Amino acid sequence: MTSPLEQKIRITGPSIVTANRTADGAVIYRNRAKGWSTDLSQAAIVRSVDEARALLAEAIADDVGAVGPYIAPVDVRDGDTVKPGNLREHIRQSGLTIDLLPVSA
Repeated sequence: MTSPLEQKIRITGPSIVTANRTADGAVIYRNRAKGWSTDLSQAAIVRSVDEARALLAEAIADDVGAVGPYIAPVDVRDGDTVKPGNLREHIRQSGLTIDLLPVSA
């Protein structure tokens, strides 16, 4: 498998780096403080390939706190409201798309 840093990065608008927290699988977002947040509004927003590559490299280096980091698009509305930029990220932010049924023993 090709490393995310070796793949061609395309930025067509505001983007963030997202991953899953290793402790519990929660969706997390890389922030400017070089940490992670479960709040999309706290995500570091990048607008160039160089910024995205640097933020992604930091996220990949944190292989203890997060798994599977990648760049994802976001919509920035009214100057500061951040929303998922595609269907995949909308689903990840909203949670499961099906109800989980209890397992019968």
